[in-house]
Amino acid sequence: MTNATGRRTVALLAGLCLAATGASAQDVSGQWLTQGGKARVNIASCGAKLCGTLVWLSEPNDADGQPKRDVRNADTGKRNRPLIGVPILLGMERDGPGRWKGEIYNAEDGKTYTAFLTPVSADEVKVEGCVMGGLVCKEQRWTRAR
Repeated sequence: MTNATGRRTVALLAGLCLAATGASAQDVSGQWLTQGGKARVNIASCGAKLCGTLVWLSEPNDADGQPKRDVRNADTGKRNRPLIGVPILLGMERDGPGRWKGEIYNAEDGKTYTAFLTPVSADEVKVEGCVMGGLVCKEQRWTRAR
């Protein structure tokens, strides 16, 4: 192998390694459909952290035709706010390579849990809500909305 061919080969391999590194550090910004397709969450930066806001519900209205409200929120002052627009991923910070840690708000029970967000691929993230310091977790897989 000539010197020029060797340099091209090394450059090509370096480029492939950089591309693979970029693929493993997925960009999680954008809209995600929750498991079961009941809701869509927009994930975006909020300063140096990530946040996620509920932007769509498959059933946005209650039985009376009114927008669903955050009726189970532990903060009684927030119980009348519409669910669409509620922040549900809160203060997500990098927790090592390829994972984010913060909190997740569950409007179904009105509680906030420790959360982990891990990109699985460009079109899927694993979202975990945990109690007891992360000992007990429930997992969902969200897919990128198209």
